[in-house]
Amino acid sequence: MSKTKESVLEKDASVESKLKALYNLQQIDSAIDKIKIVQGELPLEVSDLEDEVAGLETRIKNITEEINSLEDLITQRKISIKEAGDLIKKYESQQSKVRNNREYDSISKEMEYQSLDIQLSEKRIKEYKAAIAAKNEILESAKENFSERKNDLDHKKKELKDIVSETEKEEAALQKKSEGAAENIEPRLLNAYQRIRANYPNGLAVVSIERDACGGCFNKIPPQTQMDISTHKKIIVCEHCGRILVNAEELNISK
Repeated sequence: MSKTKESVLEKDASVESKLKALYNLQQIDSAIDKIKIVQGELPLEVSDLEDEVAGLETRIKNITEEINSLEDLITQRKISIKEAGDLIKKYESQQSKVRNNREYDSISKEMEYQSLDIQLSEKRIKEYKAAIAAKNEILESAKENFSERKNDLDHKKKELKDIVSETEKEEAALQKKSEGAAENIEPRLLNAYQRIRANYPNGLAVVSIERDACGGCFNKIPPQTQMDISTHKKIIVCEHCGRILVNAEELNISK
């Protein structure tokens, strides 16, 4: 809003008209709030489920990669076993051609080393297979959980979409109306209104007197304060909750 328009609003608008504008804006925003209440906690539930499903997808991916890595290690160990076996055969062939005990002992040590390498590889393969079996159990559990949560997410998304499709036109119209109503309120008051609204879950910043009490916190309002509110000479807030108080009947506006 330009400074010129702002100054005009502040100058021309009486306290009564300011209160009417604020109360009118509150009624519009409360209608929007009711639509959001119809949606309930579905948006949050959808968001939480999306995070959970994404987390499960990442977990499944990581476990699958770990299993693939273990399978690669098994393949490498099998190659090592084959290579060691080929070397043993080669050394056995060389043993029959040795010329002295020193050469025979040297070849025997190499054969023993390769045999130990085969035993170690076979041990590692068993360990890798056991780890794969354990990870496959975790993977299957994660996949089942993922499937269940994904179905829950799809159901919640459809439920939310159905609700939104029923109310989106009404909400869009009210939102436009709210923006239009806000333009008629000077920035200082609008900021105060928005700040008070943000302080309460029900979004009530401007309330009417109900049975001599604040329509927001329901605390009794002293008679003198009620008289001051009825004069519309200044903007009065509830001393208990800080909401802006109006007398809807005195302002000739419907509650």
